[in-house]
Amino acid sequence: MKDDALPLPVQSPLLSERTGRAVKHGYFTRAGGVSEGIYRGLNVGLGSNDERSKVHENRTRVSAWFGAEPQRLATVHQIHSPDAVIVDGSYDGTRAPADALVTATPGLVIGVLSADCGPVLFADAEAGVIGAAHAGWKGALGGVLESTIDAMISLGARRENIIASLGPSISRRNYEVGSEFIERFLEQDPGYEIFFAPSPRKGHAMFDLPGLTIKRLTEAGVTAENLDICTYADEERFFSYRRTTHRSEPDYGRQISAISIREA
Repeated sequence: MKDDALPLPVQSPLLSERTGRAVKHGYFTRAGGVSEGIYRGLNVGLGSNDERSKVHENRTRVSAWFGAEPQRLATVHQIHSPDAVIVDGSYDGTRAPADALVTATPGLVIGVLSADCGPVLFADAEAGVIGAAHAGWKGALGGVLESTIDAMISLGARRENIIASLGPSISRRNYEVGSEFIERFLEQDPGYEIFFAPSPRKGHAMFDLPGLTIKRLTEAGVTAENLDICTYADEERFFSYRRTTHRSEPDYGRQISAISIREA
């Protein structure tokens, strides 16, 4: 393997099976990057305080894994919103304020960054439409998954043909939340009580973000898969905002999950 070549990222069995060679995707880990210190590995976070040249090199390695030029890696300025944007061959590197991207353009790589929030990759291989969404609790509760699906349908995807795979994110066993957080969810839907388990601390609970994400996806009418990989628990492979917070570290890196339609 070349020094600048990335190892195989985490793959979705369902996406791989249902899209064949039409779509290429990966949930990238920290492996294979040039960042150092608390950013060790493949930190692609332009919003981090890592050396900008190293972040750009890491992003270049991701695009190269797809066989694409760096300018063909499209991401957004993530703001924990429900907003999805459509990108095409005219993409110029601008990171729009949004939390999901959708495209029908072969060769364009679309990706979302995460460090505990849920990265969800979507594909309708038959229609040639793909999507990528950053779904933290705000995005999942606010509708970013549904917005992504709607944007895909606007490009010709069919709801019943869309596959959605949730990649590495924080698990319930490592996600403790307070009473105000719980109340916010129950005010929207009392049935969301199922996503909260008892915590050792009074007035707190353990929150199942992956469970909420999969529920929203399946209720939206698409086939959904959870890779069930916890970012908090696996420090060797993944960055984690919550782990960094618990350690009072000054900053944290971000990993990327990306997908592309193969060019003919």
